[in-house]
Amino acid sequence: MRLAALRQRNWLILHDVDSLCDAPGTHQMDPDLFTRDYWRERGLIVGEAPGRGNSLFLQATPKEQWALRPYRRGGMVAKLSEKRYLWTGAEQTRAFRELRLTAKLFEQGLPVPRPVASCVTRYGLTYEAALITVRIAGAKALAELLVNDQADEALLHRVGVMIQRFHQAGLDHVDLNARNILINSSGEPWLIDLDRCRLRRAGSWQAANLGRLESSLNKFTTPEAAACAAQCIYVGYKG
Repeated sequence: MRLAALRQRNWLILHDVDSLCDAPGTHQMDPDLFTRDYWRERGLIVGEAPGRGNSLFLQATPKEQWALRPYRRGGMVAKLSEKRYLWTGAEQTRAFRELRLTAKLFEQGLPVPRPVASCVTRYGLTYEAALITVRIAGAKALAELLVNDQADEALLHRVGVMIQRFHQAGLDHVDLNARNILINSSGEPWLIDLDRCRLRRAGSWQAANLGRLESSLNKFTTPEAAACAAQCIYVGYKG
């Protein structure tokens, strides 16, 4: 994967040169590419994901769909500024950090979406940002499968194996929950939303990741089923 940066006026785009370029007939590298209006005007919005920020699913090419996720704040701070962040340099922005981390894990063969591009628009001391990745074909969130009682032991075991792979690579996923684990049409788990995540040496954060996921399971099924699911995941994790 070859990442390149493009700077114009007050915006910067970090992109995979094999996914996004300025060639005729392709989507041009411009901040408009990261807006809802650009895709709506072309009739290329094919879906929308739940959650903060309202991620969009886009028919980017005849054979490939993308996911566009704007960065949005949550909690009390969102009342002050829902989509502005403090500017401390391009490489410190959440969008650039997430894209570079995702690209690094993708190159290691780990199950993360292929990154396409991120855009940062600066407004003096603040910035707004958005990220585009390739949509995982036929994927459903683990949360949805739990709600519909479709997550069997074998699947949950594979989820545990997947998490262990990421932990071996040093990924501290600060928001490991059942919505951020996707299951593709072949029943293989993928990990998404690496915002604020980082690579670290082994430590107590690994158990904290698992604890956060276990707490998340309780939101989508009964306490008894959540406990069983957590145990299956842990068995797969321990190998």
